[in-house]
Amino acid sequence: MNAKELIARRIAMELKNGDVVNLGIGLPTQVVNYLPDHINITLQSENGFLGLSAFDPNNANPNLVNAGGQPCGIIAGGATFDSAFSFALIRGGHIDTCVLGGLEVDQEGNLANWMVPGKMVPGMGGAMDLVTGAKNVIIGMEHCSKSGGSKILKKCSLPLTAKNKVNMIVTELAVFKFINNKLVLIEHASNIDIETIKSKTEADFIISENIKEMIISQKEIKL
Repeated sequence: MNAKELIARRIAMELKNGDVVNLGIGLPTQVVNYLPDHINITLQSENGFLGLSAFDPNNANPNLVNAGGQPCGIIAGGATFDSAFSFALIRGGHIDTCVLGGLEVDQEGNLANWMVPGKMVPGMGGAMDLVTGAKNVIIGMEHCSKSGGSKILKKCSLPLTAKNKVNMIVTELAVFKFINNKLVLIEHASNIDIETIKSKTEADFIISENIKEMIISQKEIKL
């Protein structure tokens, strides 16, 4: 199992039946594939959908795309609408959970996820609105950058997407929650010890008294 699949499987365990959820582009789109069978959520997309179905390259509708431009489907009873209504849902606090990727998260709950150094980017998209408007913000990202540096920092160095809005960070090594404005390590991945997490995390964090091994979704998928 690769790092991105492990992260997606762990985040899937966090979603609750009936949630309205926005999944960011990239890794977060995989989360819906691993939802436990008893959990049903409604996917919202900022380009104007409520009720997207899981991305399935074999059965996607080429006339429908999600916010990342991937062909997708829509469930029976789903709705389409314009961007103004879509962002009214987001800004009005009607999204239960948003799952986004991250370039950096710091110990104050700040997120930087839209500007890739040295690359041209189209802009921050809906990320700023989502992180501010969603009730619960989960960041799914690999623990370290390709160069080996920690992505969980004392202070973000990249332009911020939002300040003090992150509720949870899930990596292939660990799960952190922000509790009373403090970064708390609540889970470690199988075969990963606390010292390894400390060595790969720049941010200061508290170790939960009830820390446990990460439990991931075991759902089998066939695409």
